[in-house]
Amino acid sequence: MQINGIHHVTAIAGPARRNLDFYGRVLGLRLVKKTVNFDDPGTYHLYYGDAAAAPGTILTFFPWEHAAPGRLGVGETQETVFRIPAAAIGYWTHRFVEHGVPHDAPVKRFGETVLAFRDRDGMRLALVGVPGIETEPAWSGSDVPVEHAIRGFHSVSLLLEDAAPTGAILSDVFGFREVGREDTLIRYRADGAPLGNVIDLRVAGGFLPARQGAGSVHHIAFRAADDAAEEAMVRKLAENHGIRTTEQRDRNYFRSVYFREPGRVLFEIATDIPGFAVDEPAESLGQALKLPAGLEKQRERIEAILPTLV
Repeated sequence: MQINGIHHVTAIAGPARRNLDFYGRVLGLRLVKKTVNFDDPGTYHLYYGDAAAAPGTILTFFPWEHAAPGRLGVGETQETVFRIPAAAIGYWTHRFVEHGVPHDAPVKRFGETVLAFRDRDGMRLALVGVPGIETEPAWSGSDVPVEHAIRGFHSVSLLLEDAAPTGAILSDVFGFREVGREDTLIRYRADGAPLGNVIDLRVAGGFLPARQGAGSVHHIAFRAADDAAEEAMVRKLAENHGIRTTEQRDRNYFRSVYFREPGRVLFEIATDIPGFAVDEPAESLGQALKLPAGLEKQRERIEAILPTLV
């Protein structure tokens, strides 16, 4: 059965060491893969997730030491949102104060308590308190107590000029359905998986277009169980929406195609297979620098130019 929802979110960051400190130490996420940008191997590609590196928990970064700040605008992800146990909102509010993390007061959104905050590059993030998830698996290798730890993605919100064409893609291709409206937000939900199963579309006509940079989300990846499921989505995009994707690209841990949806946000379709334990043991994910086979002969040169992480 196809499990729909978010596979991963990829963003742009400033210095890699600062990025690792924030997501690994402050947020308590597991570094599940340390590799390089396949298109720019002089920079890292860092993947964070839960203990099992499961789809629906993976936030990845292209960290460039001197990246200029991005500008939020139409045609971009506005906010990336994680799930936490409902009782953990107070813990995280205190933790953000303790670590100097810019944050807003908690608010209600679609009946859920939301704590919005920003990372060191100004990326917009939030935590949503979800009742009944206390027993879900959580990473225990940080100083965040397990009972308060992040449990994967809740949602992303997109800032769009017009929500209808994007909503049609979410519904027809990715298995989401509209479940509610609140102010300028239209909520879509995918059945069948608790992680990353919500997309919020925020209509903001007349805003400036987004400018990518540090703090910007580069793309959102949606789940496909395997190559056949991905190919079926590609056919639907072409036949029902007149959208053609890139050719399939092997990213070692998943196989992907890319396209611009009607609101100009970059979408990816990524397979759940083969997963992040394909080239290192699950218990030691993220500890060694992993390179694709085509770059192994350049390992010494690549390691010499990558910045130090610890």
